[in-house]
Amino acid sequence: MSSSRPQGEGILIAVTGPSGSGKTSVCKALRAMFPRLRFSVSLTTRPRRPSEVDGEDYHFVCEAEFRERIRRGDLVEWAENYGKLYGTSREAMEEALRGNDLLLDVDTRGARALKKACPGGIFVFIVPPSIGELERRLRGRGSETEETIRRRFDNALREIREIVWYDYIIVNDELDAAIDRLRAVYLAAACRRERMMEKIKPFFERSGGM
Repeated sequence: MSSSRPQGEGILIAVTGPSGSGKTSVCKALRAMFPRLRFSVSLTTRPRRPSEVDGEDYHFVCEAEFRERIRRGDLVEWAENYGKLYGTSREAMEEALRGNDLLLDVDTRGARALKKACPGGIFVFIVPPSIGELERRLRGRGSETEETIRRRFDNALREIREIVWYDYIIVNDELDAAIDRLRAVYLAAACRRERMMEKIKPFFERSGGM
Protein backbone atom coordinates (compact mmCIF):
# COMPACT_ATOMS: atom_id res chain seq x y z
CA MET A 1 0.00 0.00 0.00
CA SER A 2 1.49 3.35 -1.02
CA SER A 3 2.49 5.78 1.71
CA SER A 4 2.64 8.77 -0.62
CA ARG A 5 -0.02 11.12 -1.91
CA PRO A 6 -0.18 13.58 -4.82
CA GLN A 7 1.76 16.78 -4.15
CA GLY A 8 0.00 20.13 -3.86
CA GLU A 9 -0.73 22.74 -1.22
CA GLY A 10 -0.91 21.64 2.40
CA ILE A 11 -3.95 19.91 3.84
CA LEU A 12 -5.38 20.55 7.29
CA ILE A 13 -7.38 17.56 8.50
CA ALA A 14 -9.10 17.86 11.88
CA VAL A 15 -10.43 14.71 13.52
CA THR A 16 -13.02 14.70 16.30
CA GLY A 17 -14.53 11.84 18.23
CA PRO A 18 -15.89 11.31 21.73
CA SER A 19 -14.20 9.19 24.38
CA GLY A 20 -14.51 5.58 23.25
CA SER A 21 -14.57 6.38 19.52
CA GLY A 22 -11.02 5.15 18.93
CA LYS A 23 -9.93 8.35 17.19
CA THR A 24 -6.50 8.39 18.85
CA SER A 25 -5.66 4.93 17.50
CA VAL A 26 -6.96 5.80 14.03
CA CYS A 27 -4.95 9.05 13.91
CA LYS A 28 -1.75 7.33 15.04
CA ALA A 29 -2.14 4.73 12.30
CA LEU A 30 -2.61 7.41 9.64
CA ARG A 31 0.49 9.25 10.81
CA ALA A 32 2.51 6.02 10.54
CA MET A 33 1.38 5.58 6.92
CA PHE A 34 2.29 9.08 5.73
CA PRO A 35 5.62 10.57 6.86
CA ARG A 36 4.69 13.90 5.24
CA LEU A 37 1.66 14.21 7.52
CA ARG A 38 2.56 16.27 10.56
CA PHE A 39 0.67 16.03 13.83
CA SER A 40 -0.27 19.17 15.70
CA VAL A 41 0.71 18.52 19.31
CA SER A 42 -1.86 20.23 21.49
CA LEU A 43 -1.14 22.11 24.70
CA THR A 44 -2.81 20.98 27.90
CA THR A 45 -2.82 21.73 31.61
CA ARG A 46 -3.80 18.21 32.62
CA PRO A 47 -1.19 15.98 34.33
CA ARG A 48 0.99 13.80 32.13
CA ARG A 49 0.16 10.09 32.22
CA PRO A 50 3.02 7.59 32.73
CA SER A 51 2.88 6.39 29.11
CA GLU A 52 2.91 9.91 27.61
CA VAL A 53 5.88 11.89 26.29
CA ASP A 54 5.97 15.66 26.60
CA GLY A 55 6.16 17.21 23.14
CA GLU A 56 4.88 14.09 21.39
CA ASP A 57 1.49 13.35 22.95
CA TYR A 58 0.91 16.86 24.34
CA HIS A 59 2.85 19.92 25.38
CA PHE A 60 2.20 19.88 29.14
CA VAL A 61 2.12 23.39 30.62
CA CYS A 62 0.85 25.03 33.79
CA GLU A 63 -2.41 26.97 33.78
CA ALA A 64 -0.62 30.32 34.12
CA GLU A 65 1.43 29.68 30.97
CA PHE A 66 -1.62 28.46 29.07
CA ARG A 67 -3.63 31.56 29.94
CA GLU A 68 -0.70 33.80 29.01
CA ARG A 69 -0.67 32.18 25.55
CA ILE A 70 -4.39 32.88 25.25
CA ARG A 71 -3.74 36.51 26.18
CA ARG A 72 -1.00 36.82 23.53
CA GLY A 73 -3.22 35.29 20.85
CA ASP A 74 -0.90 32.31 20.39
CA LEU A 75 -3.75 29.79 20.27
CA VAL A 76 -6.05 29.41 17.30
CA GLU A 77 -8.49 27.45 19.46
CA TRP A 78 -8.79 26.33 23.06
CA ALA A 79 -11.36 24.70 25.31
CA GLU A 80 -11.82 23.47 28.85
CA ASN A 81 -12.66 19.79 29.40
CA TYR A 82 -13.18 18.26 32.83
CA GLY A 83 -11.50 21.26 34.46
CA LYS A 84 -8.36 21.12 32.28
CA LEU A 85 -7.40 23.37 29.36
CA TYR A 86 -6.56 22.16 25.84
CA GLY A 87 -5.51 24.23 22.84
CA THR A 88 -3.88 24.37 19.41
CA SER A 89 -1.07 26.82 18.70
CA ARG A 90 -1.46 29.21 15.80
CA GLU A 91 2.10 28.41 14.67
CA ALA A 92 1.25 24.71 14.31
CA MET A 93 -1.81 25.44 12.19
CA GLU A 94 0.22 27.71 9.92
CA GLU A 95 2.33 24.68 8.97
CA ALA A 96 -0.47 23.77 6.58
CA LEU A 97 -0.26 27.17 4.94
CA ARG A 98 3.45 26.55 4.26
CA GLY A 99 2.68 23.47 2.20
CA ASN A 100 2.79 20.85 4.95
CA ASP A 101 -0.09 18.50 5.71
CA LEU A 102 -1.33 18.79 9.28
CA LEU A 103 -3.42 16.36 11.34
CA LEU A 104 -5.22 17.67 14.41
CA ASP A 105 -7.07 15.80 17.15
CA VAL A 106 -9.62 18.28 18.53
CA ASP A 107 -12.99 18.35 20.26
CA THR A 108 -16.11 19.85 18.70
CA ARG A 109 -15.47 23.35 20.08
CA GLY A 110 -11.92 23.29 18.79
CA ALA A 111 -13.10 22.05 15.41
CA ARG A 112 -15.59 24.92 15.10
CA ALA A 113 -12.85 27.44 15.86
CA LEU A 114 -10.58 25.83 13.27
CA LYS A 115 -13.39 25.87 10.71
CA LYS A 116 -13.55 29.66 11.03
CA ALA A 117 -9.78 30.06 10.89
CA CYS A 118 -9.23 27.55 8.08
CA PRO A 119 -12.47 27.05 6.11
CA GLY A 120 -10.64 24.96 3.51
CA GLY A 121 -9.74 22.32 6.07
CA ILE A 122 -11.16 18.79 6.11
CA PHE A 123 -13.26 17.92 9.17
CA VAL A 124 -13.82 14.28 10.12
CA PHE A 125 -15.93 12.84 12.93
CA ILE A 126 -15.24 9.31 14.20
CA VAL A 127 -18.12 7.62 15.99
CA PRO A 128 -18.67 4.18 17.58
CA PRO A 129 -21.12 1.87 15.78
CA SER A 130 -23.82 2.11 18.46
CA ILE A 131 -24.75 3.67 21.80
CA GLY A 132 -24.34 0.28 23.45
CA GLU A 133 -20.82 -0.11 22.06
CA LEU A 134 -19.93 3.42 23.18
CA GLU A 135 -20.92 2.60 26.76
CA ARG A 136 -19.13 -0.76 26.63
CA ARG A 137 -15.88 0.89 25.53
CA LEU A 138 -16.09 3.53 28.24
CA ARG A 139 -16.66 0.87 30.91
CA GLY A 140 -13.93 -1.31 29.44
CA ARG A 141 -11.24 1.07 30.68
CA GLY A 142 -11.82 -0.27 34.19
CA SER A 143 -10.07 2.66 35.86
CA GLU A 144 -12.83 5.23 36.29
CA THR A 145 -15.69 5.72 38.73
CA GLU A 146 -19.31 5.28 37.75
CA GLU A 147 -19.78 9.04 38.00
CA THR A 148 -16.89 9.68 35.60
CA ILE A 149 -18.20 7.09 33.14
CA ARG A 150 -21.67 8.65 33.13
CA ARG A 151 -20.19 12.12 32.65
CA ARG A 152 -18.09 10.94 29.71
CA PHE A 153 -21.08 9.12 28.24
CA ASP A 154 -23.34 12.18 28.46
CA ASN A 155 -20.60 14.40 27.03
CA ALA A 156 -20.09 11.94 24.15
CA LEU A 157 -23.77 12.14 23.23
CA ARG A 158 -23.59 15.96 23.25
CA GLU A 159 -20.53 15.88 20.99
CA ILE A 160 -22.17 13.47 18.54
CA ARG A 161 -25.02 15.94 18.02
CA GLU A 162 -22.43 18.22 16.37
CA ILE A 163 -21.79 15.62 13.68
CA VAL A 164 -24.15 17.27 11.18
CA TRP A 165 -21.67 19.96 10.03
CA TYR A 166 -18.61 17.72 9.55
CA ASP A 167 -17.38 16.86 6.06
CA TYR A 168 -16.95 13.13 6.69
CA ILE A 169 -18.28 10.62 9.20
CA ILE A 170 -16.37 7.42 9.96
CA VAL A 171 -18.08 4.64 11.91
CA ASN A 172 -15.39 2.80 13.84
CA ASP A 173 -16.94 -0.66 13.94
CA GLU A 174 -13.56 -2.29 13.24
CA LEU A 175 -10.24 -0.51 13.70
CA ASP A 176 -8.50 -1.50 10.45
CA ALA A 177 -11.57 -0.55 8.42
CA ALA A 178 -11.79 2.83 10.17
CA ILE A 179 -8.11 3.46 9.42
CA ASP A 180 -8.70 2.65 5.75
CA ARG A 181 -11.62 5.09 5.64
CA LEU A 182 -9.58 7.94 7.10
CA ARG A 183 -6.76 7.15 4.66
CA ALA A 184 -9.28 7.35 1.79
CA VAL A 185 -10.49 10.75 3.03
CA TYR A 186 -6.92 12.06 3.18
CA LEU A 187 -6.04 10.84 -0.32
CA ALA A 188 -9.28 12.17 -1.77
CA ALA A 189 -8.60 15.59 -0.24
CA ALA A 190 -5.14 15.59 -1.83
CA CYS A 191 -6.65 14.97 -5.27
CA ARG A 192 -9.18 17.79 -5.22
CA ARG A 193 -9.01 20.01 -8.30
CA GLU A 194 -8.08 23.19 -6.44
CA ARG A 195 -5.09 21.49 -4.84
CA MET A 196 -3.77 20.09 -8.11
CA MET A 197 -4.10 23.07 -10.47
CA GLU A 198 -0.46 24.11 -10.26
CA LYS A 199 0.66 20.59 -11.11
CA ILE A 200 -1.54 20.33 -14.21
CA LYS A 201 -1.13 23.96 -15.30
CA PRO A 202 1.59 23.09 -17.91
CA PHE A 203 -0.92 20.97 -19.82
CA PHE A 204 -3.21 23.97 -20.25
CA GLU A 205 -0.36 26.28 -21.14
CA ARG A 206 0.81 23.88 -23.86
CA SER A 207 -2.70 23.65 -25.29
CA GLY A 208 -3.29 27.39 -25.41
CA GLY A 209 -4.47 28.47 -21.99
CA MET A 210 -6.84 27.56 -19.19
